[in-house]
Amino acid sequence: YLDFAEFEETVRVFTKECKTKGKPLPKPAGVSPRDSPTLPVQKDLLTAFENGEQKVFFQLWEEHISSSIQDGDPVAEKLEFYLHVHFATYLLKHSMGKPDKAELEERISHFKAYLETKGAALSQTTEFLPFYALPFVPNPMVHPSFKELFQDSWTLDLRTRLEKFLSLTLKARQTPRLLTLFKENGQCNKEMLQRLHQQLVESEHRTMTYLKRFNKMRADYHNLIGVTAELVDSLEATVNGKLITPEYLQSVCVRLFSNQMRQSVAQSIDFTRPGTASTMLRASLAPVKVQDVPLLPSLDYEKLKKDLVTGNDRLKAFLLQALRWRLTTSYPGEQRDTVLQAYISNDLAFFQLVYDIANLSILKLLHSKSEVVRQYMARLINACASLAEGRVYLSQNPVLLQMLEERLKAEDKDSLTWENVLGALQKFSLRRALQSAMIKDGLIFWLLDALTDTDCLSDYALQYSVSLLMNLCLRSAGKKMCASIANDVLKVLTDLLGHENHEIQPYVNGALYSILTVPSVREEARAMGMKEILHCFIKEGNREMIRQIEFVIKQLDSEEPLNDSIVSDDEEEEEDEEDHDIMEPDLDKDEVLQPQMGELAGEKLLTTEYLGIMTHTPKTKKKLFPGVHQSVDEPLQRPVTPGYHRT
Repeated sequence: YLDFAEFEETVRVFTKECKTKGKPLPKPAGVSPRDSPTLPVQKDLLTAFENGEQKVFFQLWEEHISSSIQDGDPVAEKLEFYLHVHFATYLLKHSMGKPDKAELEERISHFKAYLETKGAALSQTTEFLPFYALPFVPNPMVHPSFKELFQDSWTLDLRTRLEKFLSLTLKARQTPRLLTLFKENGQCNKEMLQRLHQQLVESEHRTMTYLKRFNKMRADYHNLIGVTAELVDSLEATVNGKLITPEYLQSVCVRLFSNQMRQSVAQSIDFTRPGTASTMLRASLAPVKVQDVPLLPSLDYEKLKKDLVTGNDRLKAFLLQALRWRLTTSYPGEQRDTVLQAYISNDLAFFQLVYDIANLSILKLLHSKSEVVRQYMARLINACASLAEGRVYLSQNPVLLQMLEERLKAEDKDSLTWENVLGALQKFSLRRALQSAMIKDGLIFWLLDALTDTDCLSDYALQYSVSLLMNLCLRSAGKKMCASIANDVLKVLTDLLGHENHEIQPYVNGALYSILTVPSVREEARAMGMKEILHCFIKEGNREMIRQIEFVIKQLDSEEPLNDSIVSDDEEEEEDEEDHDIMEPDLDKDEVLQPQMGELAGEKLLTTEYLGIMTHTPKTKKKLFPGVHQSVDEPLQRPVTPGYHRT
């Protein structure tokens, strides 16, 4: 290695000392790139090139030119492309008479396969674009675009380029074993592990699909055996002179059809017409499309909850991570709904026990001494709160909101724990009862204080802080609280209007529009020159923001008194929540917990150690309020989350 890296002085001293100590070192042959002779493989490649031996050439090419060079070196990619062109046209250039048709077609077919696979990467490059038509040109030798290929100068130039490339590349590969191990071993292992992991995931998905099909077939089989036995009994009764009623036949037919069809089948079978029942049966047995997305395996939630309470901190963190991944990586629809419903029906958060056995509540993990456990508990709550049904479940426990507010004030603002607590609270603010509680707890004051210094907030924290403030300002109690500190609120919001993060502008405009319905706030805004400030932003904003600011100015100029009906909105009953189901990518960002050798994590941990039996409880998803559609030109007037608003 020292000789390869040209540490000449070091090599002399090292060799001298080895001889002094009686440990002479034999010099390995062909180590130094300066002294390496032309290698046999280089000669073989050039010979195959000249003789048009396509299979021999590319077999040697794949064996001796590393895949990293083939795929990552632009020079190698271009050279390989032209080599394929050379071999595809070789017979046309070197045949004395008409070339062998079968061999020519084989070469053209090989070239087409290359263009559709490895060569497809160069299809957008102008230099190579004409060659993609080469396999479809009947006589390339006379075509203007390909005349150059059949000149000797083109072939000689390509051979020179090939010889130079092989000389540099093959010598470079004669690196010391030590360097080869250092460079390649880690990368190879990483790529192999990634491939194996992907194969494992795909295998698990296929296994679940086949298991679901098997269970369906087994259930149908048992049902069919039962119906068959009854029909045999009915035939015996008919032989003995007993009549079979239409109602009985109808009940048997209903059992033969899938659950989804039973009602329609029972109403549509006409037993006065022979063959109706059998026709319906054949139709029901016609092939149906199998659902591509299987349900995830059931889990033993009792064991899970026990380990979340009594396990060590590392196990708790891995379990919280795996449960979150189940939600965030599942497919939207039946798969994700079933995961969430399993958490709820198995009372994952111990909500049903929290009053009787408070010290067992998994929510206590929010106060864990381990920062990782606190973070992963906050991430899981944030993920559950991303789904409307999850918010309904979590909002059942009034203690949770109090705990989240405590963590919001206790955690560092640059931590992921703080971000996820904030994200969960923002999503809770979509529910009126929780909005009221947050306003009562003075969260508006805390948010205004946090937003006075936005430099320490990440983009996620900034967006969710401002949108949470807006959601609380939409309520009459929130407006009243803002009116008591109107100057502070208006100063923070006007500062935010000029923030470089334009994603927050809709929420700032929405908050301003809402609180300016209060006459005293309007007066304060006029006194501080709010109208002139807003006109400055109109000159710089985009069309959507300009229209929203125009609405805010119109509200500022209004002389309307505060509507009494709006004041009483806090006494209204809980309305249906809008269907804001969005899993933002930030839920899984910057994972600090990584499994060590031999440790299980994610779905593998759940299905290996906590596999359960039939803990899924399918439930019809509650029909949620679809949301009021308003013009993008208007300021927001209903609670939203940043993830949903972006979508």
